[in-house]
Amino acid sequence: MKMKGAILPGDSSAHVKEFDIPTPKHGEVLIKMKSSTICGSDIRCIYHEHLGKGPEGYQTGMIAGHEPCGQIVETGPGCRRFKKDDRVIVYHISGCGVCNDCRRGYMISCTSEYRRAYGWQRDGGMAEFLLAEEKDLVHLPDELSYSDGAQVACGFGTVYEGLEKIGISGNDAVLITGLGPVGLASAMLCKAMGAEKIYGIEVIEERISIAKNSGYFDNVLKADEHNVKAIRELTNGNGVEKSIDCSANNRARLTCIQAARKWGKIVFLGEGGTCEFEPSRDIIHDQKTIYGSWVTNIWRMEELVERLVRWNIKPETLITHRFQLDDVANAYSLMASGKCGKVAVVFDEEIK
Repeated sequence: MKMKGAILPGDSSAHVKEFDIPTPKHGEVLIKMKSSTICGSDIRCIYHEHLGKGPEGYQTGMIAGHEPCGQIVETGPGCRRFKKDDRVIVYHISGCGVCNDCRRGYMISCTSEYRRAYGWQRDGGMAEFLLAEEKDLVHLPDELSYSDGAQVACGFGTVYEGLEKIGISGNDAVLITGLGPVGLASAMLCKAMGAEKIYGIEVIEERISIAKNSGYFDNVLKADEHNVKAIRELTNGNGVEKSIDCSANNRARLTCIQAARKWGKIVFLGEGGTCEFEPSRDIIHDQKTIYGSWVTNIWRMEELVERLVRWNIKPETLITHRFQLDDVANAYSLMASGKCGKVAVVFDEEIK
């Protein structure tokens, strides 16, 4: 039996090929894909060029997609929790399972030779079927759609981890720089967690428009050299309690630091880029703290899924474009342009 799947050669293109439908072995399940969303790291690290080298890089010919969500159609022997017809999200890094990081649930930080990320070193979700290990699955409640779940697999999980590190409450004015899918997810979750005010900064006009229309921001500013002054004016000269960079841009990161008030907390979520600041002036004298945050752990992903239901929020509302698998080249091209919100490849769902 054959299936279709998409690969990324690293030359700003995506191609659909035929693959054998895999058979689950001990502790594995076969998932019929329902929704697979595109992450910015796919664009930065695989789509344009294969940045990662060696065993940690994208293995040429692997099916792409590390934000997969679907329904189990077959289980191999030895499965203990999940069964046929269960709706599941796939935590996108399959770690060794026995190192300290894996036992904490942070398979993203596993450095074992047995670590293999879906869509990078093992086949991912841009295909009709996905072979996954049972230990990598998170239950998807009926209240959430498959496209909700796909975003939890990386984007929303990554954001939630970062927000938990800096803490968000009704005491906080929050600044978010970079209003692509991760920035929009940050705003949605900050709103649900009770943030008093949410400010955003973005340079791309289409994303500014999407952010303004989302209903999550009190103010959205176009990126320029006056952003720090503008944010301080909006906060009575004090600055924000919490700031979140989703842009990976040097100037935006500096804005996050300088627009934070004394004792403020800053988290960097956007990958790549650089950051230049004066430690004494920008951090030490004002007692600020910068956090780095990379993906999340699997127990916190389960917690996030539960809270999305309790908060009655739907990550899929951030999807601006849906494509079928046969049109995956246009899906990646649009995502790479930055002139959109979240982009999804959907299976057996309405194309909008």
